[in-house]
Amino acid sequence: MGGVTDLHLSGVSKSFGDVAALRDVSLEVADGEFFTLVGPSGCGKTTTLRAIAGFETLDAGDVRFGDREMSGVAPEDRDVGVVFQNYALFPHMTVTENVGYGLRFRETPGGQSREERVGDLLELVDLAGFGERDPDELSGGQRQRVALARALAPGPDVLLLDEPMSALDARLRQSLRTQVKRIQSDLGITTVYVTHDQEEALAVSDRVAVMNDGRVEQVGTPEDVYRSPETRFVAEFLGDNNVFEGEVRDGDVVVAGTAFRVEGADASAGSPAGDPALAPDVSEGSVAFCVRPEHLELGPGSNSFEATVEAVEFLGESFRVHLDWDGREVVLRESERPTTDRVRVGFDPEDAHVIAGGRAGKAVEPSR
Repeated sequence: MGGVTDLHLSGVSKSFGDVAALRDVSLEVADGEFFTLVGPSGCGKTTTLRAIAGFETLDAGDVRFGDREMSGVAPEDRDVGVVFQNYALFPHMTVTENVGYGLRFRETPGGQSREERVGDLLELVDLAGFGERDPDELSGGQRQRVALARALAPGPDVLLLDEPMSALDARLRQSLRTQVKRIQSDLGITTVYVTHDQEEALAVSDRVAVMNDGRVEQVGTPEDVYRSPETRFVAEFLGDNNVFEGEVRDGDVVVAGTAFRVEGADASAGSPAGDPALAPDVSEGSVAFCVRPEHLELGPGSNSFEATVEAVEFLGESFRVHLDWDGREVVLRESERPTTDRVRVGFDPEDAHVIAGGRAGKAVEPSR
């Protein structure tokens, strides 16, 4: 227990009757990494977690912990700690008894006594002095931390967390996710975290895997998947985004009569900055690009168009402005409320990313 552990999922597939829950999922999780599976309900993220834990028998593929093949290895022999969505604390046991439960069946890590191990973990999760309380005397956030301490008690190689904060209010979730990340970082334990909350995934993760319909759409750092989505699903799922569809004509992407020059859209363009690998994907036909609301600005510019203000939401630190551009819904964020119903909106070329054939690129100046 507690050794170097990286995770490898290769070609993992799982169906329940006629429903394919996982479709050829392959992932690599580095030793000590905080890796998050994020996606909508039913995308396969919890099934992936259960496959790692050994709770599901796979139809195809394999799971390895380092160089250890996990096929046929029972969950209790995989050295994993699991925190469930509902915490699953034993109501008839005190906090101390809950945290120490797993130590009944395994040796205490580091040669500590059971009492020392439980005491250290309660201090780690800021619950020192709560040992004699029953679970029903605790708040939701406190129960979540007890469940985390219990999962960590045997010194697992891998920590698995399945929507551990979904039942908590937004303010408490923000506080606890920071604490969970700190604990994970202090311990250096390989962690796989499941959530449907995009903001949570971006905030705590070293890397994320965005899942959809049993498949992995994209894997990368939070910054990469947010700023450079590779598919339309990723672009639209992770936070607000504006996706514009257009037609490639003579190297331009034409949207609502406005032509945008796009790197790699035409192999004959010969742009030194372009990506030649993009050219076959977007050299003809339809293409889409996305621009985040925070990258749109009110005012004239080379990449600009006129739109009508439909609604304005005050968010405290900014305004979310809903626009209509020739029948297309556009959302932008501004520090000030628009003063007119008709506005000109622009964006910098480097803030637009092309989505075509699973690839992403950057838009450049509109043609003249």
